[in-house]
Formats: sequence, structure tokens, C-alpha cells
Amino acid sequence: MLILNKTVRVFSKPSKRKIYEFLGSFTFHPGKPFLHKLVLGIETSCDDTAAAVVDETGNVLGEAIHSQTEVHLKTGGIIPPVAQQLHRENIQQIVQEALCASRVSPSELSAIATTIKPGLALSLGVGLSYSLQLVDQLKKPFIPIHHMEAHALTIRLTNNVEFPFLVLLISGGHCLLALVQGVSDFLLLGKSLDIAPGDMFDKVARRLCLRKHPECSTMSGGKAIEHLAKQGNKLHFDLKPPMQHARNCDFSFSGLQNVADKIIKQKEKEEGTETGQILSSAADIAAAVQHTTACHIARRTHRAVLFCQQRGLLPQTNAVLVASGGVASNLYIRKALEIVTSVTQCTLLCPPPRLCTDNGVMIAWNGIERLRAGLGVLHNTEGIRYEPKCPLGVDISKEVGEAAIKVPRLKMKI
Repeated sequence: MLILNKTVRVFSKPSKRKIYEFLGSFTFHPGKPFLHKLVLGIETSCDDTAAAVVDETGNVLGEAIHSQTEVHLKTGGIIPPVAQQLHRENIQQIVQEALCASRVSPSELSAIATTIKPGLALSLGVGLSYSLQLVDQLKKPFIPIHHMEAHALTIRLTNNVEFPFLVLLISGGHCLLALVQGVSDFLLLGKSLDIAPGDMFDKVARRLCLRKHPECSTMSGGKAIEHLAKQGNKLHFDLKPPMQHARNCDFSFSGLQNVADKIIKQKEKEEGTETGQILSSAADIAAAVQHTTACHIARRTHRAVLFCQQRGLLPQTNAVLVASGGVASNLYIRKALEIVTSVTQCTLLCPPPRLCTDNGVMIAWNGIERLRAGLGVLHNTEGIRYEPKCPLGVDISKEVGEAAIKVPRLKMKI
């Protein structure tokens, strides 16, 4: 049973008068009526405030996003109370921008979909609190969204992809492999046992002080690593991919981060560089870390494909591997995945970069998918709560490990 978390109640929220004023601000001229289902999607699971209106044919009618990246770059990472406050300050404006861009009045919406799990508790709470007020005022159905399900299904908005398909979700907060059998039917094959690859990239970038690098000063940690790696020698440092002897589909990145930290300390000592200064070998370290990460992700994904093929869980022809999430925008990692799909005769599909990172479009689209399937559409929101931690689907990772599939070595010529 869903229970309203007490934390939601204490969040500052717009008064009913402000909500009424907001809803009353829409005075569009009458035109051709909308014949399709329309869903407003709201996303506040981490550090981006986003909203979008999508129709059931996949048309993105309007979207808006407020990124907190610049603020968090200055503090060296996401500070939850800061993220929460920025969501509070921007959510109404972002929703209004998305609706205005779509030329859809709130009364024309079929439902409101909002991320309620998983994510940062304080951030999720802002989106849920605001959405519940909107739903109450508009008397519209509410569709709670699982953030990772939304990432996984985004590809069905941009491409004609049928179930089942394999999905690799890699971001700053998540890393998992799952078989997608339906809108709300997932089999979890493996996940990170510690930190996510995007988190690891951010920590290595901070340790390398890439914010002080003239070419990387405005980039996130992951983007800075990818950019600088192009100038480095990936084989200069001998980094071993994690978990080479574990024949499952789980991931680990904390060990790689620790090894990188030791290398940086050693190079600082050798170069006589103080902590906080950029090493002459920074590009080589970035290249080695990125290459090792790509090899690790590719190998675990290769095993997942083989497992699904052996168990008849994927089609024998035209099987699809989807890579989504912020780290899936890394072109080097994509090339490593293309090597895997080439040898396994699968097709690699990735949403466009703007839909790989957190956005309102994927939430609205997941709402459309659920609305069409009649899954999780609530007409009574009493008892709804957010869930900062929430697994994806049915976990069969133990079964994958017991299969102990040996993966042939591939030449990662990227």
C-alpha cells in the first residue's frame, strides 16, 4: 500500500490561490481540438527540474527544463537541500513554460505523470507535492513514474521498438542491465554493487581538478573525462577491468576509482605537484579510466546478451540493445557497445543525447505508455508517497550468475 510520506507535507508549496492564478493564466484561442491523449510529465528526481507535454502518437508538444549543473559544479557535487530549494523555486515556471509551448490548456490534459521513485528524497518530494496539488485542482488522473522505467522506455518514443529488448541504463546514479518485456515488466539481470559510472567519472574529474582545466571548466565530470581522454594515451596506465572472474552481469566502479586516486597521488608525488593542481598526465589518466570503464560495461553487457539468447528471452533475429542514461551519451562507451552488438548480431539503439539525461519528455511518454496499457493510473492519490530507493522489476541476477556464461575476449579497438 502506498503511504504519504510525512516529509512531503512539510515542504513549502504554492498556495491554492497561486495554483488557481497559475491555471487561470491559460487563455489560448480555440482551435482544432486535440484528438489524442495528452500527458504532462514532471521530473525532479535529482538536480534537473523538467516538464513536458507529449501526445499518444509520440509528438512532443512542449517541454522545458531548468538545469542546476552550474550551481552544483561550484560546490563540487549535488547538495540535496540546495537541489530541493532550486526545484521549489523553478517547478511552477517550468510547468507553465512546457504547457505554454505546447499550446495545451491544463483542462485538456488526460493525466499528469510524475517521477516518484527512485531518486533524492528531497528532490522527489518537491515534484510529488506540486503534482498532487495540480491533480487535485484539475481533477485529473495521476500516474506515478519509476525513473528507470522511463529511461528504458524512451527509445519507444524515438524508434519503432517492440518488446522484448535488452536495456543498459548507465548514469550518475544508476547502472543496470534489464530485459524489458512490457511497459511494466522488467527482469533485472545485473546492477552496480557500489557506485554508478557517472559518479565515478565525477569523482575522478574532481580529483584531477578538471574544473581548473581551460577546456573543461564548464563541463560536468563525465563530459570532462570524455573530452580530455581524446588527448590521452589509454594504455599509458595498466588498469584492469573490475570483476573479471565473476561470471555475472553485475558491475563495480569504486575499485577503479580507488586505483585512479592512487595513480593521481603517485603522479603528484613524482611531478612535485600539490593537490589542486592539474597533472601533466591528466589526459592519460582520463583516457585509461574511460577505456577501462568501457571495457567493463561492454563485457557485462556481452554476457547479458548471451544469457538472453541462450534462454530464448530475445528474438533470434533483430534483437535490440538499448543504451540510455547520461553516461550512454559517451561516444567512446557507445563504440565499445557497438563491438558487442556486432559480434552478437544485435542492433544498438540510443535515444538522442538530450533524452539520455533526465528530462520531462521521458516521464510524459512513460505516462502515455501506462495510460494506453491501463497500468498504474490513479484516480485517487490518497496514500501516495515517493520512494528514494526502489528496485527495478524482478531480480534474476542470481540466476544469471549461476549460468556462469563464459564471455569470449573481444578486441576493443576503439
